[in-house]
Amino acid sequence: MTVTIQPGSASGIVQAIGSKSVAHRQLICAALADKPTHVFCENQSQDIAATVRCLQSLGASIWHEGGAYRVVPIHRERIPQPCTLNCGESGSTLRFLVPVVCALGVTATFQMAGRLAQRPMEPLATQLREHGCTITHDPVAGQMVVSGQLKSGTFTIPGNVSSQFITGLLFALPLLGGESSLVVEGELESRAYVDLTLSALQTFGITPPQSGGAWTISPAVFRSPGTLRVEGDWSNAAPWLCMGVLGGEGVTVEGMDPNSLQGDKAVCDILARMGGQVRGTTARPGTLTPTTIDARNIPDLVPVLSAVAAAIPGQTQVTGAARLRLKESDRLTTTAQTLNALGGDVEETQEGLIIRGRARLAGGTVDAQGDHRIVMLAAVASVVCAGPVTITGAEAIRKSYPTFWDDLRGLGKEVVEG
Repeated sequence: MTVTIQPGSASGIVQAIGSKSVAHRQLICAALADKPTHVFCENQSQDIAATVRCLQSLGASIWHEGGAYRVVPIHRERIPQPCTLNCGESGSTLRFLVPVVCALGVTATFQMAGRLAQRPMEPLATQLREHGCTITHDPVAGQMVVSGQLKSGTFTIPGNVSSQFITGLLFALPLLGGESSLVVEGELESRAYVDLTLSALQTFGITPPQSGGAWTISPAVFRSPGTLRVEGDWSNAAPWLCMGVLGGEGVTVEGMDPNSLQGDKAVCDILARMGGQVRGTTARPGTLTPTTIDARNIPDLVPVLSAVAAAIPGQTQVTGAARLRLKESDRLTTTAQTLNALGGDVEETQEGLIIRGRARLAGGTVDAQGDHRIVMLAAVASVVCAGPVTITGAEAIRKSYPTFWDDLRGLGKEVVEG
Protein backbone atom coordinates (compact mmCIF):
# COMPACT_ATOMS: atom_id res chain seq x y z
CA MET A 1 0.00 0.00 0.00
CA THR A 2 1.29 3.44 -0.97
CA VAL A 3 0.13 6.65 0.69
CA THR A 4 0.93 10.19 -0.42
CA ILE A 5 0.58 13.08 2.03
CA GLN A 6 0.51 16.62 0.71
CA PRO A 7 2.47 19.42 2.44
CA GLY A 8 0.76 21.61 4.98
CA SER A 9 0.11 21.93 8.66
CA ALA A 10 -2.28 19.85 10.77
CA SER A 11 -4.82 21.49 13.07
CA GLY A 12 -7.83 20.35 15.03
CA ILE A 13 -9.01 17.67 17.45
CA VAL A 14 -8.32 13.94 17.47
CA GLN A 15 -10.09 11.39 19.66
CA ALA A 16 -7.57 9.12 21.35
CA ILE A 17 -7.55 5.41 20.56
CA GLY A 18 -7.22 2.82 23.32
CA SER A 19 -3.76 2.07 24.65
CA LYS A 20 -2.27 -1.03 23.07
CA SER A 21 -0.01 -1.53 26.09
CA VAL A 22 -2.93 -1.42 28.52
CA ALA A 23 -5.17 -3.58 26.33
CA HIS A 24 -2.60 -6.41 26.13
CA ARG A 25 -2.33 -6.48 29.90
CA GLN A 26 -6.02 -6.26 30.69
CA LEU A 27 -6.95 -8.94 28.16
CA ILE A 28 -4.34 -11.37 29.52
CA CYS A 29 -5.47 -10.82 33.11
CA ALA A 30 -9.09 -11.26 32.04
CA ALA A 31 -8.27 -14.55 30.30
CA LEU A 32 -6.64 -15.83 33.52
CA ALA A 33 -9.41 -14.60 35.81
CA ASP A 34 -12.07 -16.39 37.84
CA LYS A 35 -15.07 -15.11 35.85
CA PRO A 36 -15.88 -13.17 32.65
CA THR A 37 -14.76 -9.58 32.09
CA HIS A 38 -15.86 -6.79 29.76
CA VAL A 39 -12.87 -4.78 28.50
CA PHE A 40 -14.05 -1.62 26.76
CA CYS A 41 -11.69 -0.78 23.89
CA GLU A 42 -12.71 0.49 20.45
CA ASN A 43 -9.28 -0.18 18.96
CA GLN A 44 -8.76 -3.49 17.14
CA SER A 45 -5.17 -3.20 15.91
CA GLN A 46 -3.14 -6.12 14.59
CA ASP A 47 -1.12 -6.37 17.81
CA ILE A 48 -4.21 -6.51 20.01
CA ALA A 49 -5.73 -9.05 17.61
CA ALA A 50 -2.60 -11.21 18.05
CA THR A 51 -3.05 -11.33 21.83
CA VAL A 52 -6.76 -12.11 21.46
CA ARG A 53 -5.99 -14.88 18.94
CA CYS A 54 -3.39 -16.49 21.21
CA LEU A 55 -5.63 -16.36 24.27
CA GLN A 56 -8.38 -18.00 22.21
CA SER A 57 -5.91 -20.75 21.26
CA LEU A 58 -5.44 -21.40 25.00
CA GLY A 59 -9.18 -21.84 25.42
CA ALA A 60 -10.47 -18.37 26.30
CA SER A 61 -13.63 -17.20 24.55
CA ILE A 62 -13.19 -13.61 23.37
CA TRP A 63 -15.32 -11.56 21.03
CA HIS A 64 -15.67 -7.84 20.28
CA GLU A 65 -19.05 -6.13 20.18
CA GLY A 66 -20.38 -2.75 21.19
CA GLY A 67 -16.87 -1.33 21.54
CA ALA A 68 -15.84 -3.93 24.11
CA TYR A 69 -14.09 -7.28 24.35
CA ARG A 70 -16.11 -9.90 26.19
CA VAL A 71 -13.62 -12.32 27.78
CA VAL A 72 -14.63 -15.72 29.16
CA PRO A 73 -11.49 -17.01 30.87
CA ILE A 74 -9.32 -20.05 30.21
CA HIS A 75 -10.34 -23.26 31.98
CA ARG A 76 -7.00 -24.76 33.00
CA GLU A 77 -8.23 -28.34 32.79
CA ARG A 78 -9.56 -27.85 29.25
CA ILE A 79 -6.64 -26.16 27.49
CA PRO A 80 -6.11 -27.90 24.13
CA GLN A 81 -2.72 -29.61 23.95
CA PRO A 82 -0.64 -29.25 21.95
CA CYS A 83 -1.76 -25.85 20.70
CA THR A 84 -0.46 -23.23 18.28
CA LEU A 85 -0.26 -19.54 19.16
CA ASN A 86 0.13 -17.16 16.22
CA CYS A 87 1.78 -13.97 17.55
CA GLY A 88 2.07 -12.22 14.20
CA GLU A 89 4.65 -9.47 14.72
CA SER A 90 3.61 -8.61 18.28
CA GLY A 91 6.57 -8.72 20.64
CA SER A 92 4.34 -8.02 23.64
CA THR A 93 2.14 -10.99 22.81
CA LEU A 94 5.10 -13.36 22.53
CA ARG A 95 7.06 -12.20 25.56
CA PHE A 96 4.04 -11.89 27.83
CA LEU A 97 2.56 -15.27 26.94
CA VAL A 98 5.60 -17.57 26.80
CA PRO A 99 5.98 -17.50 30.62
CA VAL A 100 2.20 -17.82 31.04
CA VAL A 101 2.12 -20.92 28.82
CA CYS A 102 4.98 -22.38 30.85
CA ALA A 103 3.11 -21.70 34.09
CA LEU A 104 0.01 -23.39 32.69
CA GLY A 105 2.08 -26.44 31.75
CA VAL A 106 0.98 -26.30 28.12
CA THR A 107 2.87 -27.68 25.13
CA ALA A 108 2.61 -24.92 22.54
CA THR A 109 4.14 -23.73 19.30
CA PHE A 110 4.49 -19.95 19.01
CA GLN A 111 4.46 -18.69 15.43
CA MET A 112 6.22 -15.41 14.65
CA ALA A 113 6.15 -13.15 11.58
CA GLY A 114 8.42 -10.39 10.29
CA ARG A 115 11.44 -9.63 12.46
CA LEU A 116 9.84 -11.00 15.61
CA ALA A 117 11.68 -14.33 15.42
CA GLN A 118 15.01 -12.45 15.40
CA ARG A 119 14.20 -10.38 18.46
CA PRO A 120 15.97 -11.71 21.57
CA MET A 121 14.29 -14.02 24.10
CA GLU A 122 17.30 -14.24 26.40
CA PRO A 123 17.73 -14.25 29.33
CA LEU A 124 14.03 -15.06 29.78
CA ALA A 125 14.31 -18.40 27.95
CA THR A 126 17.23 -19.48 30.16
CA GLN A 127 15.29 -18.64 33.32
CA LEU A 128 12.32 -20.69 32.12
CA ARG A 129 14.56 -23.65 31.24
CA GLU A 130 16.22 -23.52 34.65
CA HIS A 131 12.77 -23.79 36.26
CA GLY A 132 11.50 -26.88 34.46
CA CYS A 133 10.59 -25.96 30.89
CA THR A 134 11.92 -26.94 27.47
CA ILE A 135 12.16 -24.17 24.89
CA THR A 136 13.28 -24.66 21.30
CA HIS A 137 13.66 -21.51 19.22
CA ASP A 138 13.95 -21.70 15.42
CA PRO A 139 14.35 -18.15 14.08
CA VAL A 140 14.56 -19.34 10.48
CA ALA A 141 11.22 -21.14 10.67
CA GLY A 142 9.74 -18.38 12.82
CA GLN A 143 8.72 -20.82 15.55
CA MET A 144 9.29 -21.41 19.24
CA VAL A 145 8.14 -24.66 20.89
CA VAL A 146 7.50 -24.57 24.64
CA SER A 147 6.74 -27.53 26.90
CA GLY A 148 7.00 -28.64 30.53
CA GLN A 149 5.70 -27.30 33.83
CA LEU A 150 7.25 -24.15 35.23
CA LYS A 151 8.36 -24.48 38.85
CA SER A 152 8.42 -21.75 41.47
CA GLY A 153 11.74 -20.35 42.67
CA THR A 154 13.97 -17.35 42.12
CA PHE A 155 13.90 -15.73 38.68
CA THR A 156 16.59 -13.16 37.82
CA ILE A 157 16.28 -10.71 34.91
CA PRO A 158 18.60 -7.76 34.07
CA GLY A 159 16.77 -4.47 34.19
CA ASN A 160 18.26 -3.11 30.95
CA VAL A 161 17.20 -5.86 28.50
CA SER A 162 13.41 -5.84 28.16
CA SER A 163 10.68 -4.89 30.59
CA GLN A 164 8.46 -7.30 28.63
CA PHE A 165 10.30 -10.24 30.20
CA ILE A 166 9.48 -8.90 33.66
CA THR A 167 5.84 -8.38 32.71
CA GLY A 168 5.54 -11.94 31.40
CA LEU A 169 6.88 -13.36 34.66
CA LEU A 170 4.64 -11.11 36.76
CA PHE A 171 1.65 -12.60 34.93
CA ALA A 172 2.93 -16.18 35.16
CA LEU A 173 4.29 -16.61 38.68
CA PRO A 174 0.97 -16.17 40.56
CA LEU A 175 -0.26 -19.24 38.63
CA LEU A 176 2.34 -21.52 40.23
CA GLY A 177 1.86 -23.68 43.32
CA GLY A 178 4.62 -22.13 45.42
CA GLU A 179 6.14 -18.78 46.30
CA SER A 180 8.60 -17.21 43.86
CA SER A 181 10.97 -14.27 43.84
CA LEU A 182 11.45 -12.08 40.77
CA VAL A 183 14.77 -10.23 41.01
CA VAL A 184 15.69 -7.35 38.70
CA GLU A 185 19.43 -6.80 38.48
CA GLY A 186 20.66 -3.26 37.90
CA GLU A 187 18.58 -0.25 36.91
CA LEU A 188 15.13 -1.07 35.55
CA GLU A 189 14.66 0.72 32.23
CA SER A 190 11.17 1.35 30.85
CA ARG A 191 9.88 1.20 34.41
CA ALA A 192 6.58 2.72 33.31
CA TYR A 193 5.69 -0.44 31.38
CA VAL A 194 6.23 -2.56 34.50
CA ASP A 195 4.08 -0.10 36.46
CA LEU A 196 1.30 -0.66 33.91
CA THR A 197 1.59 -4.40 34.54
CA LEU A 198 1.47 -3.97 38.31
CA SER A 199 -1.59 -1.74 37.91
CA ALA A 200 -3.36 -4.38 35.81
CA LEU A 201 -2.52 -7.07 38.36
CA GLN A 202 -3.82 -4.88 41.18
CA THR A 203 -7.08 -4.40 39.29
CA PHE A 204 -7.41 -8.20 39.30
CA GLY A 205 -6.63 -8.47 43.01
CA ILE A 206 -2.92 -9.28 42.87
CA THR A 207 -0.40 -6.98 44.55
CA PRO A 208 3.01 -8.64 44.94
CA PRO A 209 5.14 -6.95 47.63
CA GLN A 210 8.42 -5.43 46.44
CA SER A 211 11.61 -4.97 48.40
CA GLY A 212 14.46 -3.25 46.61
CA GLY A 213 14.77 -4.80 43.17
CA ALA A 214 12.74 -7.93 43.92
CA TRP A 215 9.07 -8.94 44.08
CA THR A 216 7.80 -11.79 46.22
CA ILE A 217 5.03 -13.53 44.31
CA SER A 218 2.73 -16.02 46.02
CA PRO A 219 0.07 -18.23 44.41
CA ALA A 220 -2.98 -16.06 43.75
CA VAL A 221 -6.31 -15.97 41.95
CA PHE A 222 -6.92 -13.35 39.25
CA ARG A 223 -10.26 -11.88 40.40
CA SER A 224 -12.19 -10.13 37.66
CA PRO A 225 -13.46 -6.62 38.41
CA GLY A 226 -16.27 -7.28 35.93
CA THR A 227 -15.81 -4.23 33.70
CA LEU A 228 -12.72 -2.32 32.59
CA ARG A 229 -12.00 0.51 30.19
CA VAL A 230 -8.75 0.84 28.25
CA GLU A 231 -7.37 4.37 28.59
CA GLY A 232 -6.09 6.51 25.71
CA ASP A 233 -2.76 5.62 24.10
CA TRP A 234 0.04 8.14 24.69
CA SER A 235 2.35 6.44 22.15
CA ASN A 236 -0.25 6.94 19.44
CA ALA A 237 -1.21 10.43 20.63
CA ALA A 238 2.43 11.51 20.22
CA PRO A 239 2.38 11.98 16.41
CA TRP A 240 -0.54 14.40 16.66
CA LEU A 241 1.09 16.43 19.43
CA CYS A 242 4.33 16.55 17.42
CA MET A 243 2.41 17.88 14.42
CA GLY A 244 0.80 20.47 16.67
CA VAL A 245 4.11 22.12 17.62
CA LEU A 246 5.30 22.23 14.00
CA GLY A 247 2.73 24.63 12.59
CA GLY A 248 -0.90 25.53 12.14
CA GLU A 249 -3.30 26.36 14.94
CA GLY A 250 -2.43 23.41 17.15
CA VAL A 251 -3.69 19.89 17.79
CA THR A 252 -5.70 18.58 20.73
CA VAL A 253 -5.94 14.87 21.57
CA GLU A 254 -9.09 14.17 23.56
CA GLY A 255 -9.65 11.20 25.85
CA MET A 256 -6.19 11.08 27.42
CA ASP A 257 -5.46 10.56 31.12
CA PRO A 258 -2.93 13.17 32.31
CA ASN A 259 -2.24 10.97 35.35
CA SER A 260 -1.56 7.87 33.28
CA LEU A 261 1.24 5.48 34.20
CA GLN A 262 2.22 5.28 30.53
CA GLY A 263 5.80 6.49 30.13
CA ASP A 264 5.12 8.02 26.73
CA LYS A 265 3.09 10.84 28.27
CA ALA A 266 6.61 12.32 28.57
CA VAL A 267 6.08 13.51 24.99
CA CYS A 268 4.38 16.60 26.45
CA ASP A 269 7.37 17.50 28.63
CA ILE A 270 9.85 16.91 25.81
CA LEU A 271 7.91 19.00 23.30
CA ALA A 272 7.60 21.78 25.90
CA ARG A 273 11.36 21.58 26.51
CA MET A 274 11.85 21.99 22.76
CA GLY A 275 9.81 25.18 22.92
CA GLY A 276 6.36 23.96 21.91
CA GLN A 277 3.33 25.44 23.65
CA VAL A 278 1.87 22.41 25.41
CA ARG A 279 -1.09 22.74 27.74
CA GLY A 280 -2.70 19.51 28.88
CA THR A 281 -3.17 17.49 25.71
CA THR A 282 -3.07 20.45 23.34
CA ALA A 283 0.14 21.29 21.46
CA ARG A 284 0.70 24.52 19.52
CA PRO A 285 3.70 26.00 17.71
CA GLY A 286 6.36 27.88 19.61
CA THR A 287 9.97 28.94 19.12
CA LEU A 288 11.61 25.54 18.89
CA THR A 289 15.18 24.85 20.00
CA PRO A 290 17.37 21.72 19.92
CA THR A 291 17.74 19.50 22.95
CA THR A 292 19.06 16.11 24.09
CA ILE A 293 16.57 13.23 24.29
CA ASP A 294 17.31 10.34 26.65
CA ALA A 295 15.35 7.45 25.12
CA ARG A 296 15.94 4.76 27.75
CA ASN A 297 12.38 4.98 29.07
CA ILE A 298 10.60 6.26 25.95
CA PRO A 299 11.92 4.25 22.96
CA ASP A 300 8.64 4.41 21.00
CA LEU A 301 8.77 8.22 20.94
CA VAL A 302 12.13 8.43 19.18
CA PRO A 303 10.91 8.36 15.53
CA VAL A 304 8.25 11.09 15.86
CA LEU A 305 10.40 13.29 18.11
CA SER A 306 13.22 12.92 15.59
CA ALA A 307 10.89 14.28 12.91
CA VAL A 308 10.33 17.37 15.07
CA ALA A 309 14.07 17.72 15.72
CA ALA A 310 14.81 17.51 11.98
CA ALA A 311 12.86 20.76 11.56
CA ILE A 312 14.68 22.66 14.35
CA PRO A 313 17.87 24.41 13.19
CA GLY A 314 20.77 23.20 15.33
CA GLN A 315 21.80 19.82 16.71
CA THR A 316 19.57 17.46 18.67
CA GLN A 317 21.04 14.27 20.11
CA VAL A 318 19.14 11.08 20.93
CA THR A 319 20.86 8.79 23.46
CA GLY A 320 20.09 5.50 25.20
CA ALA A 321 18.24 4.08 22.20
CA ALA A 322 20.20 0.91 21.36
CA ARG A 323 17.11 -1.27 21.89
CA LEU A 324 15.49 0.39 18.88
CA ARG A 325 17.69 -1.76 16.66
CA LEU A 326 15.58 -4.77 17.69
CA LYS A 327 12.11 -3.48 16.87
CA GLU A 328 9.95 -4.11 13.77
CA SER A 329 12.85 -2.50 11.93
CA ASP A 330 16.24 -1.29 13.11
CA ARG A 331 14.61 1.98 14.10
CA LEU A 332 17.81 3.94 14.45
CA THR A 333 18.71 3.07 10.86
CA THR A 334 15.20 3.49 9.45
CA THR A 335 14.60 6.77 11.29
CA ALA A 336 17.83 8.17 9.88
CA GLN A 337 17.14 6.81 6.38
CA THR A 338 13.60 8.17 6.32
CA LEU A 339 14.49 11.68 7.43
CA ASN A 340 17.52 11.83 5.16
CA ALA A 341 15.37 10.73 2.20
CA LEU A 342 13.08 13.66 2.95
CA GLY A 343 15.97 16.14 2.95
CA GLY A 344 17.09 15.91 6.57
CA ASP A 345 20.59 15.49 8.02
CA VAL A 346 20.63 12.61 10.50
CA GLU A 347 23.60 10.51 11.60
CA GLU A 348 23.44 7.23 13.49
CA THR A 349 25.57 6.52 16.52
CA GLN A 350 25.93 3.15 18.24
CA GLU A 351 22.96 3.82 20.52
CA GLY A 352 21.32 6.94 19.23
CA LEU A 353 21.07 9.67 16.62
CA ILE A 354 22.61 13.06 15.86
CA ILE A 355 20.03 15.24 14.12
CA ARG A 356 21.20 18.45 12.45
CA GLY A 357 17.95 20.27 11.97
CA ARG A 358 16.92 22.71 9.28
CA ALA A 359 13.86 24.90 9.01
CA ARG A 360 12.37 23.00 6.07
CA LEU A 361 12.57 19.52 4.58
CA ALA A 362 12.11 18.75 0.91
CA GLY A 363 9.72 15.80 0.80
CA GLY A 364 10.10 12.64 -1.26
CA THR A 365 9.44 8.91 -1.18
CA VAL A 366 10.25 6.66 1.76
CA ASP A 367 9.85 2.96 2.58
CA ALA A 368 8.16 2.17 5.91
CA GLN A 369 10.15 -1.10 6.03
CA GLY A 370 7.34 -2.88 7.84
CA ASP A 371 7.37 -0.51 10.82
CA HIS A 372 4.30 1.41 12.01
CA ARG A 373 6.43 3.96 13.89
CA ILE A 374 8.26 4.86 10.66
CA VAL A 375 4.92 5.52 8.97
CA MET A 376 4.07 7.90 11.81
CA LEU A 377 7.48 9.59 11.51
CA ALA A 378 6.93 10.27 7.80
CA ALA A 379 3.45 11.65 8.48
CA VAL A 380 4.81 14.06 11.10
CA ALA A 381 7.61 15.14 8.79
CA SER A 382 5.11 15.94 6.02
CA VAL A 383 4.05 18.99 8.05
CA VAL A 384 7.44 20.63 7.42
CA CYS A 385 8.12 19.36 3.89
CA ALA A 386 7.98 21.62 0.84
CA GLY A 387 6.73 18.77 -1.36
CA PRO A 388 4.59 15.67 -0.94
CA VAL A 389 5.66 12.69 1.16
CA THR A 390 4.99 9.27 -0.37
CA ILE A 391 5.18 6.22 1.91
CA THR A 392 5.48 2.73 0.45
CA GLY A 393 4.54 -0.15 2.72
CA ALA A 394 2.17 2.18 4.55
CA GLU A 395 -0.06 -0.75 5.55
CA ALA A 396 2.34 -1.25 8.48
CA ILE A 397 0.29 1.34 10.37
CA ARG A 398 -2.42 -1.29 10.92
CA LYS A 399 -0.20 -2.92 13.52
CA SER A 400 -1.16 -0.30 16.09
CA TYR A 401 -3.43 2.35 14.53
CA PRO A 402 -5.80 1.17 11.76
CA THR A 403 -7.71 4.49 11.62
CA PHE A 404 -4.58 6.66 11.39
CA TRP A 405 -5.25 8.01 7.87
CA ASP A 406 -8.83 8.98 8.69
CA ASP A 407 -7.65 10.86 11.77
CA LEU A 408 -4.91 12.59 9.74
CA ARG A 409 -7.49 13.76 7.21
CA GLY A 410 -9.59 15.04 10.12
CA LEU A 411 -6.73 17.42 10.93
CA GLY A 412 -6.92 18.96 7.45
CA LYS A 413 -4.16 16.96 5.74
CA GLU A 414 -4.67 15.75 2.18
CA VAL A 415 -3.97 12.00 2.07
CA VAL A 416 -4.26 9.74 -0.98
CA GLU A 417 -4.13 5.98 -0.51
CA GLY A 418 -3.20 3.84 -3.48
